[in-house]
Amino acid sequence: MIAFMAPTLDTKPYPLSVEAYHALGDLGLVSEEVELLDGFLYRKMSKSPLHETIVHRLLKVISAALSNEYLVTKERPLSTPTSEPEPDLAVIRGSDEDFTHSHPSTAELVVEVSINTLARDRQKADIYAAAGVTEYWLIEPEQNSCTIFTQPSSTGYQASQKYVSVVEIRCGALPQLVVSLEQILRH
Repeated sequence: MIAFMAPTLDTKPYPLSVEAYHALGDLGLVSEEVELLDGFLYRKMSKSPLHETIVHRLLKVISAALSNEYLVTKERPLSTPTSEPEPDLAVIRGSDEDFTHSHPSTAELVVEVSINTLARDRQKADIYAAAGVTEYWLIEPEQNSCTIFTQPSSTGYQASQKYVSVVEIRCGALPQLVVSLEQILRH
């Protein structure tokens, strides 16, 4: 299995295409412990119990709020031209049957719960924006906050708003989705 870390100044990294990443995966040469971000493989962080608890709470709330026209996924890849991130949660228009031969390429909403991965999760904002992800939530449990990124473009999100110690947040992309941040982040 191949598992790479972020390139350092003393190495000459070689970018990897999404197609090459898939081919290596088909051959069993890429560890499931990595994800492709901007052409490079990065080791995924292990998940703490707090991280998994918050993701599970969000999964239940989001799934209950949405109709069958949406698919709510956990750590399912989004395939973009240069990346294949695996967001903690994604809300995708469609059903499982729509993605039996390829991964989704965009989402209505992506959520990352950031405990030890804040810098990387902030970098993912540009990847999600370029993929046309309508809204990106970056939740920081230790800060009791959620930053919501909106207005995606090829150069990143054009707007963001950080909410700290708020009771509820409403998804602009999916107005029927209202999340009690207080209930999700309790620990």
